[in-house]
Amino acid sequence: MNPKLRLALDLGPLLVFFLAYKALGLLAATAALIVFTAISLAVTYILEKKIAIMPLVSGIAVTVFGGMTLLLQDELFIKMKPTLVNLLFASILLAGAYFKKPMLKYLLGEAMQLTEKGWMVLSIRWGLFFMFLAALNEFIWRNFSTDFWVNFKVFGMFTCTMIFTFSQIPLIKKYWVEPEKNNQ
Repeated sequence: MNPKLRLALDLGPLLVFFLAYKALGLLAATAALIVFTAISLAVTYILEKKIAIMPLVSGIAVTVFGGMTLLLQDELFIKMKPTLVNLLFASILLAGAYFKKPMLKYLLGEAMQLTEKGWMVLSIRWGLFFMFLAALNEFIWRNFSTDFWVNFKVFGMFTCTMIFTFSQIPLIKKYWVEPEKNNQ
């Protein structure tokens, strides 16, 4: 898929959420997030004939927690969604590491090739990072205004994730395995 389209599909629903929040408030933004997340997943499926597990899980969580927010007219559910999704991802990655199954290898193994130790270390680091994001989300939504939380959700989490991702480049380089060339 074209990288610009991929970026638009990944970040578009979050941008729509932010703009709708600024114009219409959290409930309208939540409804917009549900709709645009569904559209993003549908377009991804149409173009790629598959949806990666993380966006699918996030999409389901947006629908469930966003739906509860709208149905009960209670911001609590949409604010808790990042916490619960991050804890789910952390649990999967850390449980995999505990059982000596680096789960990131199954998610990203086609995109890059690392040694088993590299996959294990990367899985543990991402698991711990997801726990950090969950704790940070809990702290922010419980201690700051909804306006602050929305800004954190849209800009803070993205920034933290990008910084963490780039900080993993030395580890990836250290454990990188060159793909074997086919003898033809």
